[in-house]
Parts: sequence; C-alpha cells; structure tokens
Amino acid sequence: MEIYTNIKKILCLVLALVMVCSMAACTVEETAEKSGEKSVTVTDMIGRQVSVNPGSYKRVVCIGAGALRMYSYIGDASLVCGVEDIDNTSLSERPMMFDSVARPYLIANEEAYTKLPSCGVGGPMAQTAEAEKILSCDPDIVISEYEDVDKANALQEQLGVPVITLSTGAKGVFDQAFYGSMRLLGQIFGQEEKAETLVSFIETEAAEITSRTANIADENKPSVYICGLGNWGTTNHLMTAENYISFQIANVKNVVSGLSIQGVGEIEDEKFVELSQQTDIMIMDAAAVKNIKPLYTEDPTMFDTSKAWQSGEVYLQMAYNAYYTNFEIALINTWFIAKTVYPELFQDIDMTAKTNQVTKVFLGQEMAEDIFAYPSSFGGYQKIDTATFFG
Repeated sequence: MEIYTNIKKILCLVLALVMVCSMAACTVEETAEKSGEKSVTVTDMIGRQVSVNPGSYKRVVCIGAGALRMYSYIGDASLVCGVEDIDNTSLSERPMMFDSVARPYLIANEEAYTKLPSCGVGGPMAQTAEAEKILSCDPDIVISEYEDVDKANALQEQLGVPVITLSTGAKGVFDQAFYGSMRLLGQIFGQEEKAETLVSFIETEAAEITSRTANIADENKPSVYICGLGNWGTTNHLMTAENYISFQIANVKNVVSGLSIQGVGEIEDEKFVELSQQTDIMIMDAAAVKNIKPLYTEDPTMFDTSKAWQSGEVYLQMAYNAYYTNFEIALINTWFIAKTVYPELFQDIDMTAKTNQVTKVFLGQEMAEDIFAYPSSFGGYQKIDTATFFG
C-alpha cells in the first residue's frame, strides 16, 4: 500500500512538472510571437536567405545609395542609430553634391538624422560598406543597397547581425523589385499593412495615368524629349533615356526611341541637333539646370534647332535622382509629364496638390512647399520661359 502511495505521489509530481513546463513553453512561444521575436528566414532582393526576428529591431543602420530612403518609406525613423555622412546635413565635411536638390526622405527626417553618428561616408564616390563605422553604431540589423552577394555575406559575418539587401529594378518606383523591397521591409519591421498600402497606391496611380492616355492615336501624340536625367550627379541636355518609364506609363511618344540607349545615356551633339527638329515638347530635369546654364551661356545657339525651344514648349520636372532615385518624385513627375503632354486630359490635376498627396502616402507629410523651395527646384513644376530662365 505504501509503495502504491509513493508511486502515485511521484506520478502526480511528474504530471504537475509536465504541465508547468508546457505552460512555460506556451508562454514563451506566445511572448515571442507577440513581441515579434520569432525567427523566420527571408529572402532578400539579391536572393540571399537571412534569418530575422520580425518586429524586434530597435537599432537600424542603412548603407548605400537609396537604402535610407527606402527604409524611411516603411520603417520608424527613430530606430535609425547611424547615418551616412551624405545624409547628415549638420556635418561640414561630407559629400555635398546633392545638397541643392530636394531629397524628401531627408527633409522629412532631417532633425532626427542630423543627431546620429556616422555609419560611413556614403555618396557616389564611396562604394564600399565601412564595417568599423557600422559596428560603432551598434546596430541590430543593417539595410543595404550594395547589391553584391559575396560582400553582403562577408559584411553580415563581420557584423554579427542580419544584413538585408534591397533592390529597385530598372523601372524604379513602378518596378516589381521596388514593390518587393517595400514588402520585405514591411515584413521585417512589422509594417506589412503600411507596405501594402504604399504598393497599392503606386499601382493605382500608374493605372489611372495609363487609362487616361490609353486611347490616343499615335498620329495625335506629340514627340517628347526628356533631358538632364541624373547619372552619378553629372548630366546635361544630352543625357536622356529611350525606355523612360514615365513615358511608358503615360503613353508618351519618345523622340529618342530606336537609338538603343541602355538605361540613362548620353547622345551625341549631332543626334541632338537632328532630333531637336522633331521635338514638339522638351522636358528638363531640374537637377541638370546647373550644368545646362553655363553651356547655354557659352553657346546661346545650342537650342536653335529645337522645335520645342523655339515654340516655347519647354518644361521643368523635379529632380528625380539625388543619391539614387527620389521614388515619390518619380511618381509625381509621371503625373506632370502626362499633364504637360496631354493637358486636356489632366485639367483636374493640380501639381501642388498631387505632390502633397503623394508625399503624404510615402512619408506621412505634405511636402510640396519644402520640395519646391530647394534651389534646384526653381519654385516647382513649370513651363520654362526660355527667354529669361537661362539668362
């Protein structure tokens, strides 16, 4: 009888212990899930598989052109614990080639970002991650735009924290790669809904522009030349693109079609002179004005063959490229291009209101006034008075 009683006591103790352990395990699992600390494997935008704990990160560093910008669309700026010198306007010694150009992500978060330590120099001339500076910021995750698998793996091993590489694709704000980057950031930082809202907004905007212009016959489309597109900060009136995505979205006839230009490229002076005679509308990117003005001062005849210049059909879009693409500006520019080429179809679109709408979705702020106030914005979207603008 005594043996039976002891066995019964032991069984009860074992059962109780099992129940306590089970409850503890459940509590740990539930706590982990609630805090976002459950580890999952994600595939970044260059195909690397990385283990992350979604929603758990408190110290973020972004490196490479466009990384901080893309993070700013989805992530919490207060979590950033270090920025590249190019994005810290409080520093006197840093890359300053883009300072006159509006970078909305920086405008929106300038107060926060200027208080942070350096995670590297950044800028077009700094194409390598600076591991020691990154380590000094003590991040628990790194968001990168250095699209090299081996270097990303090596950096991750050196830092001991996840390194997530983003990508945007050739079509920029309209590219599936950009959407993938937004969704990846949403997953990692527990902002899936925010990411989906942004992607859905872009797709809806693009679809509306395309639908408004879809039924225009080719013979009724003016020939348009886009110039001054950014390329490593140096650009002029000869820099253009054959497959300019904004033209494709808005069903615009590109005067340089068929030239086999890879991406953004420079055409020869002779070709510019030839095409100028066929150009009904010229659209100039604002970032290029600083380079075009001195050329025009030196040779005021440089646009004499341009049909658009002679008829006053020259327009200014906001700078879409400044330490990589200003994605919200690229979308707003597409609306401006569509309105410029097909004014009768976009009479309802006010560019200030559209700018505020887009920046509100991307960055949570209406930013038209700030963007247009930058020196290289020249007051905002406009038709250029060629007699005085370059004078």
